[in-house]
Amino acid sequence: MRCELKTSGRTGAAGVVVGALALSAFAAPAAQAADTGITVSRIVVNGGKSIIVGTSDEKAPPVTFRITLPAGYSTADPSAYDAEPYLYHGTTAVKGADGGGLYMGSYTCYETSARVADCEGELSVDPRYDLDSNSDATTWKIGVAAKLWKAGGGLRTAEYTTASGTVKVKRWAKATVNASPEPVTKGKTITVTGSLKRADWVKHTYTGYAGKTVSLQFRKKGSSVYSTVKTATSSGTGALKTTVKASVDGYWRWTFGGSSTSGTATAAGDFVDVR
Repeated sequence: MRCELKTSGRTGAAGVVVGALALSAFAAPAAQAADTGITVSRIVVNGGKSIIVGTSDEKAPPVTFRITLPAGYSTADPSAYDAEPYLYHGTTAVKGADGGGLYMGSYTCYETSARVADCEGELSVDPRYDLDSNSDATTWKIGVAAKLWKAGGGLRTAEYTTASGTVKVKRWAKATVNASPEPVTKGKTITVTGSLKRADWVKHTYTGYAGKTVSLQFRKKGSSVYSTVKTATSSGTGALKTTVKASVDGYWRWTFGGSSTSGTATAAGDFVDVR
């Protein structure tokens, strides 16, 4: 990404770098990238939390990082260098940058000294294009792409390295609930059904999440607190079903605590009138 410097006009706050990622910058990494001397540190992706992605909505997880330039380069000249994090889960940072990674959509850098800038921006994650396999729900490594440019605009050198830390990318999960009959006589049986589904990045729809422990919770009318009553296991199609005895008016819901590959899910409460 080549950036334009917009000077702030304030001493000690040298300027702001603004840019938008060109994906072609990652299209063909050098087979044997040379050391640029650029350091990208203090990388924090999505506040340290998992990135949870559904089937269609684009996500923009925030990223913060620091760029430190080698001697002879200045943050006042952003046309002389590029440096930014990206996510990959290939075997090496170079192969990860060559395709299938998750890249910065845009970022802004604030100079803190002649060779140091603190940056903030967002990754661009579109499940329709960036996640084409359910195995993408895994732990991703943090890569760094760094480049130095010649005065005439040609590439001087580039490198692709792995930074410390990892980021989990997970499939969005959904839960539904239905409690019946409504109304019900006190002491009679209530049947609570529902489903647990999660995003399928191949089919681009939500499919049943089988064999997962899901909690049935109840909130008494007039209260704001849900309590777990019992648990159930989702069927091969993600279906949920159990029975309870009716005692007082209130709301029933299913809640799922998430897994290593999928996010949490909680259904909206279904009210049952007990008479």
